[in-house]
Amino acid sequence: MSNPNPTSVYERLGGAAALHRLVNRFYELMDELPEAYTVRKIHPEGLAGSAESLFEFLSGWFGGPPLYSNKKGHPRLRMRHAPYAVGPVERDEWMLCMRLALTEQVEDADLRDALTETFQKMADHMVNTDGLPNCSHHSHAHA
Repeated sequence: MSNPNPTSVYERLGGAAALHRLVNRFYELMDELPEAYTVRKIHPEGLAGSAESLFEFLSGWFGGPPLYSNKKGHPRLRMRHAPYAVGPVERDEWMLCMRLALTEQVEDADLRDALTETFQKMADHMVNTDGLPNCSHHSHAHA
C-alpha cells in the first residue's frame, strides 16, 4: 500500500488524527450551537454514525485512504442526501459549524481558506429545496 500524497490536503491537515479532531469538533458544534438547530434536526439523535461517515468521506476526498468508497462505493452526495430537505438555512447552519471547526482546528490560513471555499461549494450543491416555509420537500423521484 502506497503512502498518501505528502502534498494532499489529508497530509497537510495532519492525517487521520487531525481529520478526526476536525470532524468531531464539527459535530460538537452542531450539537451545541442554538444557531445550528435546523440542520441538527435532520441528523440522527446520535451523531457517531454521521461523524464516521464524514470522516471516511473526507479521508478519501482529501487524498488519504479512500475509506468511504471502499465501504459504500461512490459517495453520490446529492443522492444520499435526497431524503432530507436541505435548504439555504440548513446549508448556512452546516457551514457555520464547519467554518468554526476549521477556524479552531486548521492553523494554516491558506489551507483553511481553501477548505472553507471548497466546503461552501459542496454545501451549495447539496441544497435541494428553496427553503420557503410553504414548500414541502421536493417530490422528484430519484431513479
